[in-house]
Amino acid sequence: MTGFVHEPTDLQCGQAVLAMLTDIPVEQVCAELSNERETRFREMKDYLTAHGFSVGDERKEAQSKEELPPAALLSLETPRCWHWSLYFEGTFYDPEHGVMDDFPLAKRKFYWELKKL
Repeated sequence: MTGFVHEPTDLQCGQAVLAMLTDIPVEQVCAELSNERETRFREMKDYLTAHGFSVGDERKEAQSKEELPPAALLSLETPRCWHWSLYFEGTFYDPEHGVMDDFPLAKRKFYWELKKL
């Protein structure tokens, strides 16, 4: 992961997370997925697996960042919608809200552990 990627549209948070993790431009991620709208977990997992990541099979809930592994794919119930985000080595990289020290505002917070193979 080399840095933060802002979601190009309100519906491309998943593609932005994938772009951050793989260092592939978000436009190329959209093209490879054939999807410029909301992404499902299966799309996220398949894409990451194809690009050298292991994605945990078990979805876990977290209340604080201390509960997170070093790298995690986040699914957050924000006030507006369900939203993909990324936690990496103590920092949150949220495609909508930017680089943060803690979770963005979310009612429920789920994650899957990520590992680079």
